[in-house]
Amino acid sequence: MDRPWSLPVLVTAAVVAASCGPSSTDDGADWPHYARDLAATKYSPLAQIDAGNVGELEIAWTWESADYRLTGEHEGAPVNPNYQATPVKIGDRLYTSTNLGQAAALDPSTGREIWRYDPYASGLRDTPSGRANRGVAYWSDGSRERILLGSGRFLVSIDAGTGLPDPAFGDGGAVDLADDPDPRVLTYEWTSAPLVVRDVVIVGTTAMVPNRNWTTAPPGYVRAYDVRTGELRWRFNPIPEPGDPAVATWADSSWAYSGNGNVWTLMSADEELGHVYLPTKTTTNDWYGGARPGDNLYGESVVAVDVETGERIWHYQMVHHGIWDYDPPAAPNVIDVVVDGRPVKAIAQVTKQAFVFAFDRETGAPIWPIEERPVPPSPVPGEVAAETQPFPTWPLPFDHQGITEDDLIDFTPGLRAEAEEILEDFVYGPMFTPPTVKGVDGKQGTILMPGWVGGANWGGAAADPETGVLYVPSVTSPNVTALVPPPLPDSSDHRYIRGLPREVPMPGGLPLLKPPYGRITAIDMNTGEHLWMRPNGPGPRDHPAIADLQLPWLGQRGRPAPLLTRTLLFLGEGTEDALSILPLAGGKAFRAWDKTTGDVVWETRLDAGTSGAPMTYLADGRQFIVVAIGDRNTSGRLVALALPAGAR
Repeated sequence: MDRPWSLPVLVTAAVVAASCGPSSTDDGADWPHYARDLAATKYSPLAQIDAGNVGELEIAWTWESADYRLTGEHEGAPVNPNYQATPVKIGDRLYTSTNLGQAAALDPSTGREIWRYDPYASGLRDTPSGRANRGVAYWSDGSRERILLGSGRFLVSIDAGTGLPDPAFGDGGAVDLADDPDPRVLTYEWTSAPLVVRDVVIVGTTAMVPNRNWTTAPPGYVRAYDVRTGELRWRFNPIPEPGDPAVATWADSSWAYSGNGNVWTLMSADEELGHVYLPTKTTTNDWYGGARPGDNLYGESVVAVDVETGERIWHYQMVHHGIWDYDPPAAPNVIDVVVDGRPVKAIAQVTKQAFVFAFDRETGAPIWPIEERPVPPSPVPGEVAAETQPFPTWPLPFDHQGITEDDLIDFTPGLRAEAEEILEDFVYGPMFTPPTVKGVDGKQGTILMPGWVGGANWGGAAADPETGVLYVPSVTSPNVTALVPPPLPDSSDHRYIRGLPREVPMPGGLPLLKPPYGRITAIDMNTGEHLWMRPNGPGPRDHPAIADLQLPWLGQRGRPAPLLTRTLLFLGEGTEDALSILPLAGGKAFRAWDKTTGDVVWETRLDAGTSGAPMTYLADGRQFIVVAIGDRNTSGRLVALALPAGAR
């Protein structure tokens, strides 16, 4: 099928003298962005902590999320212990957010709280709410310093020195993000951190309506505001508008009423090129697209927009007519590489389907060929699945794709027999096997592999700007999509919505497929070669059904995020209470790996699994590593690790 609108579309990009990644003079003392830099590398040049002394790491301080203080001030205030924040550190302060939309400044050496911004005490918000909040953004013009916080439906600008809202920004320090010219926008919610590029602050959205069970929905606008005044600078619409050739990818004029396509996860940028890179979501609805025939640009794409205007520079759609919830889950990694002797300003997008899509970030041209390959048609009434999907030919996938009987767990004959019985109850096959209606032909639905957790997820990958190596955590975690008619006429106007089950039954209480269940893969983006792959942790090898087999590491299913330093890779196992993870997921281990060999050089057990992405910085000449943890038995908190004072 010819898809001309998947080719790059070029416009002029402004150029300024700035760097998107670490500079040659970067000493690593600060961590000024969510992923340390706009390039989303999660890389620090610090090397005070190395393989020779990492075993001496100890907990230097902890800080419990300030949300727990709200429970005494607001009766029934819900606090989610799955605390996903990653702080930023600039100078003598560490800045973080909380799940209920507060912000705090901490002393980076001691964790002592310097100030706390409470949107409920200020009267901005009434009732504490919020599932997660992954972080804040920082901006300074040399004389003013601001912290930008997404708090509920508001974007708040906070004076970094005082913790008070900036009265020059928006209305008394805040912009109401639910206030939009589109009348379909009814509310606003976003869990990821804002991105500040040049003098604009850019926000995505998780939801602009209460739910996604309706064919008519607002587009998931990405918006940029003047960082000084809060004035709207531009708005990118992921649903094409009249005059855009991409409307041809929406049959029956379905672009006119369809929505979503939003950026729910993190973004990245190249400040020198003036590009912001947007990983866009599935369009309405995630698992049934009968009301939106066609490929549905710009859904499930990486889109480069101009930071000054919001104009699209180029795009590439990684899933046509998405019905698997395979939206790109993480910020694209901006990285410079040398391919076949040619320097390339590259961008690498990891996906839930376990691909790395690699592009020239100036033009959007693929670095290695991407093939359109036939995929199975949909048997669902009213649904017309895309005939082909894009398959990168290189690098090879970093996790398992699709299901055959050969992939089933086979530690014992009994487990294998039970796995075969389970599989018979479902539709299954290669990746992109479509969702099916529950009950048809006696099946309970389709097993998607990967499931909508991945492959990769929002923790993303870390990129080494010195070597061009990408480090990708992933999980082998299938999900079930069982479509059902809406239970009530007023619950949805879609012909089908997602029903139950959503989890794959587990033979003997173990995962359906062969291990590893969680892994880390190192990929040289100069050549596309996999350098090494290691299971991330022992996994369920001590399960009673297999404990006597003395198995090697099986890998722990979880949603951890990586931290990369000059010599080490730090990675947890993820919290046991991460969303959409099957049982036997997450763990309390936090490890350091030799990034060259993939060998574990140190590990410790924290009070709970890692729920946020780790970061590192220098304070008083001492390197700290800070990571958020939390689960149903452990309050969400930041934990700071460092070498003993005087040991460096």
